[in-house]
Amino acid sequence: MTTATPRPPGRSPLSRRTLLAGGAGLGLVGGGLGGLTACAGPTGAPGPDTLTLALNRSLVSLDNKLNQFDAAVTVQRAVRQALTEIGTDVEPALVLAESFELTEPTRWTVRLRPEACYSDGSPVTVQDVATALQCYADTDASFVASFFPEIPTVTALDDRTFTLDTERPLPTLDALMSNILITPAAANRPEELQDGLGSGPFVMTSHDRGTGTYRLRRNEKYWGTPARVETVDVRFSPEESSRVIAIRSGEVDVIDSITPDSAQQLKGLAGIHLTEVPSLRFNQIFYNFRKPPGHPLADPRGRQALSMAIDGKSLVDEVLAGTAVQAEGVVTSNQAGYVKTGEYVYDPGAAKKILASMGAEDLEITIIWESGEFPGDTFVMEALVDMFGDIGVRARLREFQPGGDIMSWRQGRAGDWDLLGNGFPGPTGQAIVMLQGMYAGTAEKEETRDTYQGYVVPAVTDLIVAASSETDPTRRQDLTEQAQQAVWDTWPCAWQFNPKAILARRDRVHGIDLSPANNYRLSAVELKG
Repeated sequence: MTTATPRPPGRSPLSRRTLLAGGAGLGLVGGGLGGLTACAGPTGAPGPDTLTLALNRSLVSLDNKLNQFDAAVTVQRAVRQALTEIGTDVEPALVLAESFELTEPTRWTVRLRPEACYSDGSPVTVQDVATALQCYADTDASFVASFFPEIPTVTALDDRTFTLDTERPLPTLDALMSNILITPAAANRPEELQDGLGSGPFVMTSHDRGTGTYRLRRNEKYWGTPARVETVDVRFSPEESSRVIAIRSGEVDVIDSITPDSAQQLKGLAGIHLTEVPSLRFNQIFYNFRKPPGHPLADPRGRQALSMAIDGKSLVDEVLAGTAVQAEGVVTSNQAGYVKTGEYVYDPGAAKKILASMGAEDLEITIIWESGEFPGDTFVMEALVDMFGDIGVRARLREFQPGGDIMSWRQGRAGDWDLLGNGFPGPTGQAIVMLQGMYAGTAEKEETRDTYQGYVVPAVTDLIVAASSETDPTRRQDLTEQAQQAVWDTWPCAWQFNPKAILARRDRVHGIDLSPANNYRLSAVELKG
């Protein structure tokens, strides 16, 4: 964990972009991916049958019960699979399930593929599915479980067929189950697994959780179409400049989630290709909803005032180089069911007046975030310090390194904070699922700190629950739109933006079909040349 020093006042957001480019330039001189020698050729480049990925977030596990970073899903699902997956068309597709049908309002009937098996040849069973669901439900602070209004009950009908039953209709269950990774029941536990069998096209042969280093080998017993690449090396490289150097030199094949400035550096370079797609993810400056009554940020007026201090257009144009869109709603605009609910308006004069009317002219705030949460995160945070300073609010930055204790802070167990730099995915491409993950908090969930930053607004939760269980599409859309407007009116975020997913690859890499969820099917990747 490190603490960043606030920048001196009076510097424009543009200076951050300049600094980013300068940092990358320095890295080009002295950086590199240390230790990336496995399966390397005589020049230090990956071998002809080895694909090397450099991630900007540490891959702490091939399980996803606690975390599900977009790019990590590419690797996790290469080893562990789910009943379904969300494809590039943002629709659920069958994986381990041969069929997945809504047979009654509160019942889905599922049949496993007869050929589906783990890498040791043992079959995927109904009990594995039941145990997986229970383990996700029993994991404290489970990220994935938060998307489920309720956990379905599994009832076996025969060796391969079972029902998923819920108390209320759950019409999005086929999409939701794309996030439940299946592991043999005997090896599954209510925690983030570090080992265990998977049914995917690759098997893990070695890993170091501390460094985020993984080696995958093609699963020769894979039940489906075999992977085209023999070996995959995965590295964690937090320094953006090092990742840029590594792909330019041919030391790695693919880097993901790259910053706009790095994309500008790489664009047009021989041997490197860029892919950009609108993502399903929001990056946001979210408020701490555990503030006591009477605190300025416990009042929607105070939260709106801080939002009005943020010059979002400058952030998008100068810091993010136009690779993001400022939010006009509480879910990304490419989610099914999205509705525009409002706009972030930059008006520092009005912000000062609101804070003065509340007697909050001398406000001090703490902004926390984990390094690498989104491309360009540090520069966005530093710009915010200046912008808040313009309305008389003193902002202090606290940056956490990956693997630090930001989770304890977010839950209010380690320290107090006011704003959180965060990212939140829309893994199914459906607005109601994103709403459920962030805004369906209850008092019971808050007791275990399983709410999203303490957000508990019963009227909002009621709307989300009603929409989640509505089987009539027209009525469901109406309730979903009502829920989005109700969330917006509470001003949960100081600012929010929808970034593009940007990936760079060497020209010997083919077959990457980047999805709006910022991941791709690793088994389809080929190496040529």
